[in-house]
Amino acid sequence: MIEAEVGEVLRKRGLTLAVAESCTGGLLSSLITDVPGSSDYFRGGVVAYSNAVKERVLGVPREILETVGAVSPECARAMAEGVRRLLSADLALATTGIAGPTGGTPTKPVGLVYIALAHPGGVEVREHRFVGSRRGNKCSAAHGALELLLDFLKSC
Repeated sequence: MIEAEVGEVLRKRGLTLAVAESCTGGLLSSLITDVPGSSDYFRGGVVAYSNAVKERVLGVPREILETVGAVSPECARAMAEGVRRLLSADLALATTGIAGPTGGTPTKPVGLVYIALAHPGGVEVREHRFVGSRRGNKCSAAHGALELLLDFLKSC
């Protein structure tokens, strides 16, 4: 299980993690906390499903939400930075996207997800285009976030 591997590395390195979730709706936090002892490294998370919560709680600038929208690399970046700062974590993940089956547009189709990782050296953002059911897209996004984090942890 990737969540156990991530937890082991975080614990060994003494790093803390926070998450900001939109399209995953708490699933990422659930996977992380399925690991016994995750309280050693997991600070907590914010499910910021509405733009108002993204703006008020996470500090996503209104201009981002109004110009490029919530499903954008800019929003994912701001969400990750915001929750990292809010929960005083070493690392932070953020997910934002369109799980489906409705809500997609020609430029932002169902399955489009942005995942961001904020760390002391900056922020990395990955774009994904998942193809599946709503639940499948949420699971793919949550696992994609853990993969991004594990890739980062293995590279440094």
